[in-house]
Amino acid sequence: MTSSHSNTSMRVMPREMRLMSERIFSLTNLPKGFVLGIGDFPMYSQKLGLGGFALFEGRFESLKSADPARISITAENGSRVILDAAGEHAWFVVPAAIDLLGELAQRFGSAELTVANAADAAELAIAASLGGRTGLQITVAGNVLKAVPAAVTGDVRKDDPLLWSLLENGADIEADLWWRIYHLAKQALATDSVVSRRHAGPMIINEDGTIIGRKDNDDETDVSFLASKLSEREQAQPQKESARS
Repeated sequence: MTSSHSNTSMRVMPREMRLMSERIFSLTNLPKGFVLGIGDFPMYSQKLGLGGFALFEGRFESLKSADPARISITAENGSRVILDAAGEHAWFVVPAAIDLLGELAQRFGSAELTVANAADAAELAIAASLGGRTGLQITVAGNVLKAVPAAVTGDVRKDDPLLWSLLENGADIEADLWWRIYHLAKQALATDSVVSRRHAGPMIINEDGTIIGRKDNDDETDVSFLASKLSEREQAQPQKESARS
């Protein structure tokens, strides 16, 4: 498949979706630890037929200034809680919502959480698919999330059937959209150069070939091409020119 026709779709697997999401989220002001907890959300949204990666692309500029710390509890009555999202995106509300539902369900046997003032509130629906990971059966109706305890089996197919479906079949994404996501994610990468290559991965390779960082005994990485300023071909070129003169 190519990206030359806008109606062409492609199947993308979780590895690629997670990688692009992590890179794009890293371009925002979100705390790095927080990013680790939301990396699957665009992928889940895509699979569920919600906003998915089109929404991710469309909201990117506003997501840059996101501040999940603004989210707060405004009312609590036994097993019922109201959460004020303060205009933050629904994806950033879901982690706190699931944590609160888990605590309340443990204390009272069931829980109800109402989310107010969330951007793209329809995206709260992804919480229903994520609950099984943490021992919750979550239902979502609009901006109201309800939960009861559920046994965690340790079997992904039962605890998180949506993830299992993604692992088996990926998600269909319009090709042009995916390549735009790909190029957006590339903004998180350093410009390719000899210097950037020396600093890639878990080690730094100095110009003289010495290594800082990982020095595994079984590491077969050939770093010689990074240690020399000029390639053998470039070094030989002046000699050829001298011979001709």
